[in-house]
Amino acid sequence: MTKLSVNINKIATLRNARGGNVPDLLKVAADVQRFGAQGVTIHPRPDERHIRYQDARDLVPVVYTEYNIEGNPMDNFMELVFECKPTQVTLVPDAVDAITSNAGWNTVKHQSYLKEIISEFKKQGIRTSIFVDPVLSMIEGAKETGTDRIELYTEAFAHQYGLGNYKSIDPYVKAAELANELGLGINAGHDLSLDNIEFFKQNIPGLLEVSIGHALISEAIYLGLENVVGLYNQKLR
Repeated sequence: MTKLSVNINKIATLRNARGGNVPDLLKVAADVQRFGAQGVTIHPRPDERHIRYQDARDLVPVVYTEYNIEGNPMDNFMELVFECKPTQVTLVPDAVDAITSNAGWNTVKHQSYLKEIISEFKKQGIRTSIFVDPVLSMIEGAKETGTDRIELYTEAFAHQYGLGNYKSIDPYVKAAELANELGLGINAGHDLSLDNIEFFKQNIPGLLEVSIGHALISEAIYLGLENVVGLYNQKLR
């Protein structure tokens, strides 16, 4: 079964909109695990517009499944990860002012930088994953960085799938096949939803984990959080 890691950024966005502690981020993190999620993901950004750095610390005793912290490996982010020691750190090359992640790493151009960063996380015993587009040269470059896993950036697939273009899965299949050959674990995320997750899972060999936030929280408004987590798990089996 592919593991479901629930990204709770949108819960923090809603909380921050009014101040106070409603909804309670820590309770939601505990609840999604109780409902069957096998992981919790957060993506703190420098302006702390949703997840705050203190949230990352507060979640440490709450997350008893897999704890995944995503972000651009700037100094303060790295210090936070070293302090929290999550199960996994996912490196994303997002700009400070990015609304959301919008591109994978150029693992050829930034190979030496990534190799240095990843070695630091490995010294701390933290599994590493790097956000990449489904481009074969980027998968090969990722292998050279020493990362444990890649996370396939799935926005292009999700958009095209919504238009009825099921061939949009092809680059992801080829990227996954190469990653498997190279011994890289495969994660995926961005715009995956109840509409497309089963098709994606069925076609990607060796898919270990998906990280889903915006769609899952939006779907939960209509269907309920516990029900939605259960539906994703059914589709990921």
